[in-house]
Formats: sequence, structure tokens, C-alpha cells
Amino acid sequence: MKRSALFIACFMPLAAASAEEVRFTGEATADGDDGVIYEERHVVEGECSNGLFRPARQTVTYVRDDDEEFARKKLSYDESVLRPDVDFQQPDFEEVMDISNEGDDRLKIQWQTPGGDTENFTVDVSDSLVADAGFDHLVRQNWSAVKSGDRVKFDFLAPTRGKAYGFVLEPADDDRIDAAYTVRIKPSGTILGFLVDPILLGYNEQGLLTDYVGLTNIRKDKDTNYTAHIRYTVETTPDCELTR
Repeated sequence: MKRSALFIACFMPLAAASAEEVRFTGEATADGDDGVIYEERHVVEGECSNGLFRPARQTVTYVRDDDEEFARKKLSYDESVLRPDVDFQQPDFEEVMDISNEGDDRLKIQWQTPGGDTENFTVDVSDSLVADAGFDHLVRQNWSAVKSGDRVKFDFLAPTRGKAYGFVLEPADDDRIDAAYTVRIKPSGTILGFLVDPILLGYNEQGLLTDYVGLTNIRKDKDTNYTAHIRYTVETTPDCELTR
């Protein structure tokens, strides 16, 4: 279903919108290991419109302890904050993942695999579909549910399979996360639940991500990705609210 674009009429006061950004850094450690595997450096550009932050673009730079960049991701939220365009590149494994949101009607996926093959998929869009970093914005869009401990159902894109699967966002309690709110993302189906481990997320009172525990998009080797605990430090925030 195509969504109408959100716009600001040209005759509205200029003060209604202002350019802002969020900067935060994440340190990833393997489960049971205090050593940092890699660092994520996030820059989210957007604007404050009527007191609420709306992301437009995001860049994530992945670096090792020697400050060497080894992967990069760029996202665009022009069509939807839940279903961004994604350009992810991990040169060490010659892997490229490209997700294009075409009018918020369908997602086109082109995946250059570590094995050297190219896979192409097309997934129809529904209002409940979430892709990549869209999960972070899903949490903030459902902030009242997060605070009250309610469950939120959605579909999550598995880009390497070219399919979307049913998931649920629900409250969680885990000793590894010390945050104002801890939530879990897990498959809603029983069979997939046996195959896919849940992802744990921590958020502060303002709606900023503090923790991520689960499978990452960074490869440990050609066949497996790291499972890590990523702890985030916020450096800059917009001069408006992230949730409402």
C-alpha cells in the first residue's frame, strides 16, 4: 500500500522545521568477552518539524581498534522511516547489500554474496513491514506501547532470503542491559522461533538506543556473522523530541 508523502507547505513559517542530527557510537563485544570487536559510528541527519525529529539520512562507519574502516552503511528515509533505502558494503568479504524502496510500494533487493554470486528479490510493501534500521524507528513510533509494556506485531525483512516474517516487539528483562526500557524482538511463529534467536534492545527515557544484543550484520567469517552486545554512547541529540 502506497503511503502519502509527508511534506511541509511552502507557505508555513520557516521556524516550523530546522536541520538537526543525532550522533552516537557503539562498541561491539562478543558474548562473554570484554574485548571490543569493532566500533560503529552513526550520524543521523534530519529535521525538527513541529517539535518532533524526523530522520532523513544515516551513515554508519564500522572501524576496528586500529581506527581502520572495514565496512560502511548508508540509509535514506525519503520514502519511509520504517523501510529505508540501504547501501551496505563489507569489502573484506566482497559483500554488498542494496535495498531500494520504490515509492513505498515494493522493496527491491540486490545482494552480492561473499561467495561471489548475485541474488535479486522483490518484496511487496505493507504498512507493518520493517527493514534494517527501521526497527529503531518502529520502537519510537510505538513509544507509548513500550512504556506501558504492550506487545507490537510487525513484519521484518530478511533481505538475504527475499522474504518478510512475522515478528513481535515485547517488554523484556535481562541482566545484561541496564536501561530505562528493555524490549525484545522475536519471531511470532513457533517454527521460526526455534531457528532465530531474539534481539534485545535497551532505550533511555528520551527514546535513544543504549544497547543491542543479538546477531549483527558484520561477518566473523564467510559463513557466519558476529553475535554481539553493542553498547551505545550518545554524542549529540536534536533540539526537539524523538518520541511523542
